[in-house]
Amino acid sequence: MSTLREHYNKEIKASLQKELGISNVMQTPKVEKIVLSMGLGEGVQNPKAVDKAAEELSLIAGQKAVVTRAKKSIATFKLRAGMPIGARVTLRGDRMYDFLSRLVNIALPRVRDFRGVSSKGFDGRGNYSLGVAEHIIFPEIDYDKIDQIRGLNITIVTNTQSDEHARILLSEIGMPFRKK
Repeated sequence: MSTLREHYNKEIKASLQKELGISNVMQTPKVEKIVLSMGLGEGVQNPKAVDKAAEELSLIAGQKAVVTRAKKSIATFKLRAGMPIGARVTLRGDRMYDFLSRLVNIALPRVRDFRGVSSKGFDGRGNYSLGVAEHIIFPEIDYDKIDQIRGLNITIVTNTQSDEHARILLSEIGMPFRKK
């Protein structure tokens, strides 16, 4: 079992219940899933770049990435329906907690001039999204073997409907939010 999951079940859950005034254990906020995605504009001209990005995303997530395809044709972008344009992975369970732990403790501190993540990434329903400009901040990526530095979108989906409850949950987990 993941150490972050154990920490959540033993300590964070109890402190959230106390802090938010929740009497029912099942109403305690928790992370349900994490979605990692890469959108690649150059996938139209170079489909091999999408395969390489999916391979690198699989290394980061520890789970096989799925290649996403265009739903519609857009003539101005020379895009046809069905062309590969990105990759994504959905993490749940122990892999989700392992990734969240690596993100908070290893990857984010490796960002240059890091002052914390923005608290404006909430969507109004308790989900948090952040973008990472360089995917090389993850230790699984070997800098010498990559052909191009790519961006990465990370969406953390919680079971709460309140942004404030989700922010408190992520802060307890260790997400370094920027001070106002």
